[in-house]
Amino acid sequence: MTTDSKATREILERFNGAFQKHRPEDLDDLIGEGCVLENTAPAPDGARYEGRQACLDFWKGIASSANLVFKDEEISALGDRGIIRWELRWGENEADRVRGVNIMRVRDGKIVEGLGYVKG
Repeated sequence: MTTDSKATREILERFNGAFQKHRPEDLDDLIGEGCVLENTAPAPDGARYEGRQACLDFWKGIASSANLVFKDEEISALGDRGIIRWELRWGENEADRVRGVNIMRVRDGKIVEGLGYVKG
């Protein structure tokens, strides 16, 4: 693993931890200027958020939702690109979950791109 890959992975682990621990404030130092986020919904392309504050507001809203439970399945990095495979639960029934993936880009120690996809 290269130094860039290690740094990218560490940032993605901190990012993912903010959702698992419901600590939206942990995202403040992780999101870069010019960030672009493409959400998983609505189909077919997902909502697009541009700029640090827009991305931060969206992700903080999710991270602060106590009824949403994220479980990471895999976090990997190759250079400035990273992948987070996850499962999201919002209830106790088997149908109350979805699996998905975020493809991320990190630049200068900050997340500058997040592209979300789900199994549908």
